[in-house]
Amino acid sequence: MKKISLFFLFFLLTALPVFAQEDIKITHAPYLQNLGENEVTIVWTVNKPSIGWVELAPDDGTYYYQTERPKFFNAKNGIKLTSTVHAVHLKGLKPGTRYRYRVYSQEVLSHVGWRVIYGNVAATSVYGKEPLAFQTSDHGRQTVNFAMVNDIHGKSDVLEKLISHCDLKSTDMFLFNGDMVSIFNSEKEIFEGFMDKATALFASEIPMYYTRGNHETRGSFATAFQDYFSPKQEHIYYTFRQGPVCFVILDSGEDKPDSDLEYAGINVYDQYRTEQAEWLKGVLESKEYKEAPFKVVVCHIPPFGGWHGDQEVLDKFIPLLNNANVDIMLCGHLHRYIRNEAKDDVKFPVIVNSNNTVLKAEAQNNKLSIKVLDQDGKEVDKLIVNK
Repeated sequence: MKKISLFFLFFLLTALPVFAQEDIKITHAPYLQNLGENEVTIVWTVNKPSIGWVELAPDDGTYYYQTERPKFFNAKNGIKLTSTVHAVHLKGLKPGTRYRYRVYSQEVLSHVGWRVIYGNVAATSVYGKEPLAFQTSDHGRQTVNFAMVNDIHGKSDVLEKLISHCDLKSTDMFLFNGDMVSIFNSEKEIFEGFMDKATALFASEIPMYYTRGNHETRGSFATAFQDYFSPKQEHIYYTFRQGPVCFVILDSGEDKPDSDLEYAGINVYDQYRTEQAEWLKGVLESKEYKEAPFKVVVCHIPPFGGWHGDQEVLDKFIPLLNNANVDIMLCGHLHRYIRNEAKDDVKFPVIVNSNNTVLKAEAQNNKLSIKVLDQDGKEVDKLIVNK
């Protein structure tokens, strides 16, 4: 009897920690990145090291599990990645087509040599609710509606108020134009600051394109920025086309000289902006850019204000853009609304959106219409750019 009691006690002491362990779960819902005509990247996080994949189905009216759906894995160079952050790049999609999707993560308990031991699986639900879905872009579309917010600095309640003034059924995409947080010290700032709210509102099904601000460059987690945003792109500056608009996303870096004490000698943004300007030259000569009816540049720091970052944008980017038929430049950074008309030094209009306003725009029929609303939905400004 004593032996049985000792065995039972041993079992409890060894088994209870296993039973007490938290099961794998999706900690932050999937969101869309870099959606195009033929591609999209889907990002999500889990609480356990795991492999991840996306199951894809056309939105053709059939039951989701009428047939086996293809699986696309978070992998690199032919090897499935073990991570808590998953990013799956879907390619070969059809333009202007709606797809349904489901994300999965399976815990990796152990990987020693050639032996891998797997645990449980977590996935988004397709039972009792519609699967998540997205629609690829279409360059042939004559109309596109988009909205932009910036500089909320982790105030997710402000983000929710601003997004509430957007009709999500007619909004094709969102721009996050920098300083969505105040500092990047951990994953926590991203999701508690704005992304959990964004996915709850729209980001699992409506694409969001991110322009890095100067505050996203700060903190010990800043180098992980691209793990979450534009993770499958070569750079975090990029271009994309939505309907009649070609968007050029620039990364303006920091606002003070690299030698400033605040940066502790870790920044090289002057060189970075010079390299980016070389990339920009090629973009402005590309077929995608030249053939787009509208050309919109998105850059966190505006080309005026007198600080070092402002001057860098003015000196390195603006001379190229002045000869590229830009329709408008959208900025943030200054925490107040400013509208500058075209001038000799900047030959196109520049809008600086405030930290408490949302910019809404519609491009159609040779006209780009823009409205700026405050948190209460009151109109702050409006303008029309005619072609």
